Amino acid sequence: MRELTYVARRVVEWRDVPDPALESDRDVIVAPVAATSCDVDSAILAGHGPIAPPFAIGHECVARVTQVGDAVTTVSPGELVVVPWAISCGDCDRCRDGLPTHCASVPHMAMFGAPIGGVWGGLFSDLVRVPWADAMLVPLPAGLDPIAMASASDNWSLAWRLVAPHLKARPGARVLVIARGSIGLYVCDIARALGASDVLYVDPDPAHRAIAETFGARTAEAIEPIRHGFDLAIESTGRVDQLAVALRSLIPEGFARARETTSAPASCRCWRCT
Repeated sequence: MRELTYVARRVVEWRDVPDPALESDRDVIVAPVAATSCDVDSAILAGHGPIAPPFAIGHECVARVTQVGDAVTTVSPGELVVVPWAISCGDCDRCRDGLPTHCASVPHMAMFGAPIGGVWGGLFSDLVRVPWADAMLVPLPAGLDPIAMASASDNWSLAWRLVAPHLKARPGARVLVIARGSIGLYVCDIARALGASDVLYVDPDPAHRAIAETFGARTAEAIEPIRHGFDLAIESTGRVDQLAVALRSLIPEGFARARETTSAPASCRCWRCT
């Protein structure tokens, strides 16, 4: 089979490698049918990744199941599935507590698309072995376009976690989104779809701002902290100064989330932030 391999800054190539095989009766083999790049892939290709090449890239995809282990019960050959980016067993205490990205059964940060926490392959490959398939794979509901859902394994689901539970707790909340890249746009779209009364999307990229406006958001290139401005603030830039702007724009007892947060919310109610 072929796998798309990152070999040098801004250089990738298709390489022939052996087909993956089932290594456990809980494994499946999948064939990606719709894979997409993430903001992390862009950073890797720009030469900013922490791991030296070469390695297979790609960690967002919808795939078709081709082989299943004897103990797999939730998916069958031929089904379309979302393949999560992080490797998780579903059985350990962390997974049962809803923290699959901190799974205790694999090394820290085990993932597709980069050899961190082991080598698991990339989701731009022709075929991929997925361990613990019953815990990891999410069947794609009928009628959904695999291309439209390719980011469900990472950026789309991350954006949902950043905003949806908090809008459920605070219906009609005012939402600030400070963004660089796709995650902030997903947050903006989800926030408006779930009934946020006001969304301000902040991004220096005019093309991104134009997309956010189609979702019904107000937009700005940059802002200073807006005292008591928002019930909920989402920071998806990865920059400490922008997180500070988000925190200082909250109402008293407001809530903030940051894109690196994978297990617990980043919130602050100190006098500086409120």
